[in-house]
Amino acid sequence: MRSLVSPLSLVPLLVLANVTSSAAAADVCAKNKVTCDRPRVHVHRANHHRRPVHSATSGQIGMASYYHHGQVVASGARFNPGSLTAAHKSLPFGTRIRVTHLASGRTVEVRINDRGPFIAGRILDLSKAAANVIGMTASGIARVKMTVLGR
Repeated sequence: MRSLVSPLSLVPLLVLANVTSSAAAADVCAKNKVTCDRPRVHVHRANHHRRPVHSATSGQIGMASYYHHGQVVASGARFNPGSLTAAHKSLPFGTRIRVTHLASGRTVEVRINDRGPFIAGRILDLSKAAANVIGMTASGIARVKMTVLGR
């Protein structure tokens, strides 16, 4: 006669095996300093290389100001008021943008090399040379449109 193993007698073995593998997995996660509570899912983003840099900030309209005092900027370089540069809160250093003064229609292309402005409601701080090009030095601030050109 055949001896049949009851399925209920296998339950403790399955539970023990599962606990052991979970404990081993937790040890691996702890050693590698990763979280293992969620399965990892690879998300494929087609055409991700064709997206413009910071498309959320491209075409942004807001207030800009300018600064002209000498200092060291956030990128580590010495500030040059005669260069066409600007400060932005989040764009990567080296990003080129076109700034259009909405009242006069004048434009200037600048490179991001600093962080700021730190005044609520402003989107850019321009160097004095860039502010001269678009004609905003008399007022000190101007409503502008910012378009990201690339790096």
